Amino acid sequence: MKKTGAEILMEILKEEGVDTLFGFPGGAVIDLYDALMRSDLRHLLVRHEQGAVHAADGYARATGKVGVCLVTSGPGATNTVTGIATAYLDSIPLVVITGQVPTQLIGNDAFQEVDIVGITRPCTKHNYLVSRVEDLARILKEAFHIARSGRPGPVLVDIPKNVGQAVTDYAPVGPVSIKSYNPTYAPNIKQIHKAVALIRNAKRPVVFAGGGVILSDASAELTTLARTLQIPVTTSLMGLGGFPGTDPLWLGMLGMHGTYRANMAISHCDLLIAVGVRFDDRVTGKTDCFACNAKIVHIDIDPTSIRKNIAVAVPVVGDCKHSLTEINQVVEEQGLGRDSEKHATWLEQIDTWRKEHRLSYRQQDVIKPQYVVEKLFELTRGDAIVATEVGQNQMWAAQFYHFKRPRQWITSGGLGTMGFGLPAAIGAQVAFPEAVVVDIAGDGSIQMNIQEMATAVQYGLPVKVVILNNRCLGMVRQWQQLFYDKRYSQTLLEQGPDFVKLAEAYGAAGLRAVHPDEVETVLAKGLATAGPVIMEFLVDNEECVYPMVPAGKPITDMLLV
Repeated sequence: MKKTGAEILMEILKEEGVDTLFGFPGGAVIDLYDALMRSDLRHLLVRHEQGAVHAADGYARATGKVGVCLVTSGPGATNTVTGIATAYLDSIPLVVITGQVPTQLIGNDAFQEVDIVGITRPCTKHNYLVSRVEDLARILKEAFHIARSGRPGPVLVDIPKNVGQAVTDYAPVGPVSIKSYNPTYAPNIKQIHKAVALIRNAKRPVVFAGGGVILSDASAELTTLARTLQIPVTTSLMGLGGFPGTDPLWLGMLGMHGTYRANMAISHCDLLIAVGVRFDDRVTGKTDCFACNAKIVHIDIDPTSIRKNIAVAVPVVGDCKHSLTEINQVVEEQGLGRDSEKHATWLEQIDTWRKEHRLSYRQQDVIKPQYVVEKLFELTRGDAIVATEVGQNQMWAAQFYHFKRPRQWITSGGLGTMGFGLPAAIGAQVAFPEAVVVDIAGDGSIQMNIQEMATAVQYGLPVKVVILNNRCLGMVRQWQQLFYDKRYSQTLLEQGPDFVKLAEAYGAAGLRAVHPDEVETVLAKGLATAGPVIMEFLVDNEECVYPMVPAGKPITDMLLV
């Protein structure tokens, strides 16, 4: 059957189970968009290409599917770079399709020509420049396979205009097989038995889970292991939701803004079972002091992540779900779960740390941002999908919204991308139209992609935006307050928009709370309002995120007030 390259693209998208893509058209992809009109694929027109990638990212994080976006060449392609890098550092499966000038013009500085393959090589799992229409179907199938398999990540496919226009014989492509790419899913059983031997002998174990648990859908297996053996659990920022945040074994988040009990438990444990983590510097603090009393088991599908930052006793290369299933089976065979009181003394010590320093704040006449997040948790019963921007708003959301399940928490971890939350929330809302989806934002970061409110309004997506407005770039201001003698260099946002009027200008609803007694009313009204809503809360502009571990210090050296 004869098809154009544009038609082949639509066929492959359907074959790969894609039902939704996000994008912004232009001359280099006009043929692709023309073919899109003749397909039954849903396309959401964003207002900026960065928003397209973040929306596809949010869709991928919420569903576990590959997110897809389509943009034009030149500035359209370069506008995607921050979104691609965001997905790359958090291992999110995306296929980013960019237009390119015709092949005969490549290298001639043609209108809207950039080497997007070269630009994105450091921040994609793989990328392609399609030079022949005959290769297009195979390349697209490979792109989806690479994006979703192994350690997931973004793959870029650059399609020159004449490749989209060219006609070739088309037949469905068979299963993808790439000789040089064979991720290890099944762990080495000898390593599993070594890990279980350490578990058997441990008196003070801790499970440390990361984003890999979410990506591999291993939450159930992780929870079974922890509950069977009565082992307390902490997670990285990316691992939130991988273990129920209301479980008695939950320690809270670990690291720079982690809980006192989590940081102390890591520092005093004799066994650390690390699952799907990369030991980021925000987690470890001073690496020489991280879990220095413990033997470490590290489970990860990416062998390059193991021993990269932290030395480990037992490396286990394999998919988290597969590996935890094997461990649980050996634990059951050996009857290790029968002694439910084995770790009682250890759990009592952790409870003492919990009582010594709880996450807390002092509510006064001014709204405290933590109070807003707590009330949001209460009113949504902990069932909302929560996206965030980056900064203090992100940390307060992580601390005070207690996530019950995986894929409920959508945030930029590794890159820390301001402007991520709103388009990501749009992507999650598209995936789950009946869900309550909330973007917790700061007044600085929300303005970086505020234009996507128009996208939410156009498509009737009832995203709720909660702005914790402290009239400054809060996290940087906090560092200036604590470590730079309050020299607030370029962090005070002395001029900002009226967010209520801005919401109304976009066609959304706008609400504001100025006093603490207005918080619950505004949240309840905003959550009950149909369509997109911006809720602005004027919060204490000198409130800091605590605990806080200064950069380069051990995670036991926490500032607590």
